[in-house]
Amino acid sequence: MTMDQPVPVRPLPQPTLSTAAFWKSGADGVLRISRCDECERYFHPPMPICPSCRSRAVSLAPTSGKAVVVGCSVNHQAWLPDFPPPYVVAVVTLAEDDRARLTTNIVGCAPELVHVGMRVRVRFEPHEDVFIPLFEPDPDEELAAGPAALPEPQDIRTMLRPMVSHRKYEDRVALTGVGQSQVGRRLMIDPISLTVDACLAAVADAGLELDEIDGLSTYPGAGAPGGLGEGGITALTEALQLRPTWVNGGREVPGQIGSLTAAMLAVAAGLCRHVLCFRTVWESSYSSLVRSGRWQAESGRAAGMLEWRAPFGAVSAAQWIACNASHYMHRYGVGRDALGAIAVTARAGAMRNPEAIYRDPLTLDDYFDARMVTTPFGLYDCDVPCDGAVAVIVSAIETCLDRPRPPILVESVGTAVLERLSWDQGTLTHLPQSLGPSAHLWTRTDLSPADVDVALLYDGFTFNALSWLEGLGFCGAGEATDYLAGGKTIALDGELPLNPHGGQLSAGRLHGYGFVREAIMQLRHDAGDRQVRNARVAVVTAGGGIPSGAMLLRAP
Repeated sequence: MTMDQPVPVRPLPQPTLSTAAFWKSGADGVLRISRCDECERYFHPPMPICPSCRSRAVSLAPTSGKAVVVGCSVNHQAWLPDFPPPYVVAVVTLAEDDRARLTTNIVGCAPELVHVGMRVRVRFEPHEDVFIPLFEPDPDEELAAGPAALPEPQDIRTMLRPMVSHRKYEDRVALTGVGQSQVGRRLMIDPISLTVDACLAAVADAGLELDEIDGLSTYPGAGAPGGLGEGGITALTEALQLRPTWVNGGREVPGQIGSLTAAMLAVAAGLCRHVLCFRTVWESSYSSLVRSGRWQAESGRAAGMLEWRAPFGAVSAAQWIACNASHYMHRYGVGRDALGAIAVTARAGAMRNPEAIYRDPLTLDDYFDARMVTTPFGLYDCDVPCDGAVAVIVSAIETCLDRPRPPILVESVGTAVLERLSWDQGTLTHLPQSLGPSAHLWTRTDLSPADVDVALLYDGFTFNALSWLEGLGFCGAGEATDYLAGGKTIALDGELPLNPHGGQLSAGRLHGYGFVREAIMQLRHDAGDRQVRNARVAVVTAGGGIPSGAMLLRAP
């Protein structure tokens, strides 16, 4: 913020037993960060053990307060009513240790002047019982030290473990049914009703009866906020009066499709024969209800991961991922061309998909002319909140001969956590947690990227899809702009058709499961006008951040 900008009303953090000392420590203007007394590593947020040497001798230590911007985004969207744009959300690394980073605001200069590599210094803003660390330009340090170096990316492939066994759980399962409810904007339909529609369609598609369903798996389960769930296992079990042998409604799984992975493991272990997996969203209706005053959104101090983001107006994944996108563009010297190609390609696919939400033509000029949301993301870099549900049946492989449709086989699944499970402390060059699962996927198969016929890659933002493309090895780090060739490579008739249904960017944010459904349709050759010719192998990814997962599917 500059002098002529209004002072924002910040959501305040909820200090916890582990974080209260940090939030109070800036009272004297000194930034204090957790430090290991043994190996002298600085780290953030506070933890009771050193992430490097695992010593328990950890304490808050004073720092110089000097830092370097390693990712930044000028926010133009009014996410919070009393936090007016524009303002800069940034990730900074401390001068003492570039592994210790903070999400913050850069203040004291025009937002458009903030850039990756900028040297900054801390200043505190007091609020009740907390002191919010903001950063401002440090011209003296910039003049004395020159341009700042950026942290080098880590090669996570060196951390891959070999397969524990040559017996793969993937070989014991298949995807035998898929169903989808009505999908649209502001449908104002009870979300559990959407779930029931999708589940009944999937069960029928697999040629099963409800009584044959002996497992249930969903993401993120009961208690999901903001229109992101239907009530979980309990709600569906009651609605359909099911009697499952095994259930899963976990939130900390490898992405939204981690619920499918869990189902595969249960089937392969012999707990179940047919697991009904489902995912429901009603974000569009929820937002409408909140805006109209008919739904009272939760309020109070920011807790959980938002403790470190909401005080800086960073309440959307758009802002967090935009910081990584800015780092990518700075490091590799590219602009928004690749992102534009992904957005325009998605819309071309949606125009062939009668179920897609946005089907009007979109040109590259339209993309660049659209309003900014949070740099470098404009309107068409962001996916479309919607209402809808998708369900998938995971079955034991020996039951497939009894199914009416050809089974979709699971070649391999990538789940490895090789990066920090954090939005700002780990991977900077790409979407966090896109690299580890991608690398792990190829260790469980003899196939390679050259064998993939169609890619269904999570595109909550265009940069997500770019990260998966590079992480999966379709091109090298920083090479996506050349690889995409303006969109020719990922077109329906290109070398690697990408999200032929329009992805979440144009078809609607079905939160991962929509990609699985499209993969099944493509491998069954049921995709109509958007069918990829001779599609036999599909790669699917999900997870807009952490954790995430990848899946390689093939036709029988």
